[in-house]
Amino acid sequence: MERRSFVKNAGLAGVLAAGAAPAIVHAQTQVRWRMASSFPKQLDTIFGGGEVFAKKVSELSGGKFQISVHAGGELMPAFGVVDGVQNGTVEIAHTVPYYFFGKDETFAIGAAIPFGLNSRQMTAWTYHGNGLKLMREFYRNYNIINFPGGNTGAQMAGWYRKEIKSAADIKGLKFRIGGFAGRVIERMGGVPQNLPGGELYSALEKGTIDAAEWVGPYDDLKLGFHKVAPFYYYPGWWEGGPQVDFYINTKAYEALTPEYKAIIQAASSHTHVDMQAKYDVLNPIALKQLVAGNKTRLMRFPTEVMDLAFKESMALYSELSAKNPNWKKVYEDYALFRRDQNLWFRFAEAGFDEYMQRQRF
Repeated sequence: MERRSFVKNAGLAGVLAAGAAPAIVHAQTQVRWRMASSFPKQLDTIFGGGEVFAKKVSELSGGKFQISVHAGGELMPAFGVVDGVQNGTVEIAHTVPYYFFGKDETFAIGAAIPFGLNSRQMTAWTYHGNGLKLMREFYRNYNIINFPGGNTGAQMAGWYRKEIKSAADIKGLKFRIGGFAGRVIERMGGVPQNLPGGELYSALEKGTIDAAEWVGPYDDLKLGFHKVAPFYYYPGWWEGGPQVDFYINTKAYEALTPEYKAIIQAASSHTHVDMQAKYDVLNPIALKQLVAGNKTRLMRFPTEVMDLAFKESMALYSELSAKNPNWKKVYEDYALFRRDQNLWFRFAEAGFDEYMQRQRF
């Protein structure tokens, strides 16, 4: 069989299996993209996700497809990346969707909403529920196609200059909280501040803010929050499984060959798994350092605070469903998925985890 006929009849999977891929890849044109990240370079886990993606794209394309990765503020502001991708200033961005809830609250569902899905559930909804389909329909309004680009796992609730003993202590609290969750803090009487990661330490040190949350022990230790705020709270009820996404300009994506599109998908999935694996390895080590070596006071939110936050979150979602059709369409599917997932996780996952965490090895 001649080569051209073989490629046509075998398809990409057959070509890869037959070992003919290198010639196909090398026949592709050179592609150069720029990626605008929303994260500072010193955070090698979350900013590093963009680098992991770019490296994998290069490897899978035999070096033909190159993506340069730029930290927040280099090409555009950290929170300007949606506009940058939408208007074609850059081809791709790596960011957290809830940063852009001000454009439409529906963005937040693509990352995390208070008392939402955990990371495994979010991945399940995205890949095998209706998540990817629904969010892509929504992002079409912004000239964007999205791909999952990581997850941090459940986050900590951040660093506080004073102890939180009751729900009353939230009132008047100037709290840096990422994106959409600030709506709930506001309903609880707090004063949410939406600041990029690179600005948090100085704001907390100067008292411009009273508290700040970022991700978890590994990143927080790097950013030095323990030096300026002694109380470290958990759980981060607003981020049970926050997903990071790649946003790609639709025109740039459609200009790619089918092989390059497949490479984007493969590199995205690789990055998605890699990021949380890194956090799960690094966070336990960092938490021990924070508590043992830096006199951090590890505190659990009082039940009163959690209950008020839950109540206000559910009320907010009902209000949004009544006035935002984009939100209503996506959230209704998300909420049904969450209900069934929590029924399942209650028995298997939670039962196993609760027992194991009481053991002393």
